[in-house]
Amino acid sequence: MSEIIKKEGFEYGFKPSACFECNGKCCRGESGYIWLNNVEIKKIAEFLKLDEEIFRKDYLNKIKYKYSIKEVKINGEFECIFFNNKKNSCQIYEVRPEQCRTFPFWDYFKTHIKEVKKECIGIV
Repeated sequence: MSEIIKKEGFEYGFKPSACFECNGKCCRGESGYIWLNNVEIKKIAEFLKLDEEIFRKDYLNKIKYKYSIKEVKINGEFECIFFNNKKNSCQIYEVRPEQCRTFPFWDYFKTHIKEVKKECIGIV
C-alpha cells in the first residue's frame, strides 16, 4: 500500500511514489523561481564541490537581493538546471532547497487545488 502524506490546512494528500512516474513535471514547465537562502546555497555548493561564489555565478540568478536557481529552455519548456531529463531526477535531490522539499504543500495551492492537480499526478 502506498503511503499518502497529509498536511494540516490542505484539502488533498500527496502520494510520493507517483514521483517515479511523472517525468519531473514540478521541475519543468513555465518559467518560475526556486528561491534559496544562504544556508541552502552553502549546502548545495559543498555538495557539488564548488566554491560558493562560482556556484552563485554559474547556477543562480540574482534578483534584487535574492537568489533563484537558473533554468534552461528545452523544447519550448523551462526546466531547473539541476533536473536530469534523461533520468527524470534531480541532481541535487539530497540537498534540494526547502521550496522543492515542501512541494506540493505550498500555501498558494491551498486555494488553487485544480492547478496543483494538473501539475502533480501524486495529488489524491
